[in-house]
Amino acid sequence: MPKFPWPPAADELGRLPATHHTLRAGTPIARIYARGGRHPTTWRALRFDGPFAGARFDHHVSGDRRGVMYAARHLITCVAEVFQDSRVVDRFADDRFLAAFRLTRSVRLLDLTGDWPTRAGASQAISSGHRPKAQAWARAIYEAYPKVEGLWYPSSMHGGHPALVLFERAEGALATGTDLDVPLSHPGLLPDLVRAAGSLGYLLR
Repeated sequence: MPKFPWPPAADELGRLPATHHTLRAGTPIARIYARGGRHPTTWRALRFDGPFAGARFDHHVSGDRRGVMYAARHLITCVAEVFQDSRVVDRFADDRFLAAFRLTRSVRLLDLTGDWPTRAGASQAISSGHRPKAQAWARAIYEAYPKVEGLWYPSSMHGGHPALVLFERAEGALATGTDLDVPLSHPGLLPDLVRAAGSLGYLLR
């Protein structure tokens, strides 16, 4: 039996109890986003176009308003995920910013860091394997668990440290302001980026 099959139908999957990871109100989260380039956005905006080929848990379906925001609890996880293709932390391309902000209410995520993927018939390859399959799992999860507002998953690029994707169901939990919103080129971020890039073996530009 394959360790990472295509998902079952949503009604079948929904018979399996969900394992939740709850982010409490006031929890700080971070994301690196681009104000320029091909897909400019803002710190608070979810992405409603998709699925993108490289975005593991895009759950978009044509004709349905579905949005995603990829984030993490720590800067180094954001760096690992955002720059994984080139392995070069480019501080200047696409006018990228680091934002840190808080949730205004609790958000319920499906926890993929434990044994739920195995019980569901998959494995931890859901967070590291074939992306089209992972997107199919995200769609099945979204449809099977109406109260799940996103996914809590182990970053394959940062040693299994937690990363998260928020669905549009969590949009109302985002604060209206940030604790931090600065360009990656800001001199104050340089020491943290040097440490992050060095830890990951990425280059820094």
